[in-house]
Amino acid sequence: MYQKNSNEAAGRAYLNPLKSLTRAQFAALGGDAVAYVRPVSGAVLSAMITEAEFEAEAEYQLLMSADGTPLLVTDTEDAVVDWLGDKNLGLATLH
Repeated sequence: MYQKNSNEAAGRAYLNPLKSLTRAQFAALGGDAVAYVRPVSGAVLSAMITEAEFEAEAEYQLLMSADGTPLLVTDTEDAVVDWLGDKNLGLATLH
């Protein structure tokens, strides 16, 4: 028979400080040190960036800083790697 441990209740009372961060505070954790890359369609990019034209069916690579600031839009992963070559950024992939 399984019995709940009295420490379980105490563990639930502890709230990890990261869970109470605002969206802006959480984004600032990466600051200028982390960027992420995300494949997006041209249709999505056209809605995000109205000043440029993208082929709706094409897939692009969108590189963004941890706070959500767009850094680079390209059509190849190699271009992302080349651009990051002289930058001091850690790269995270979005899953």
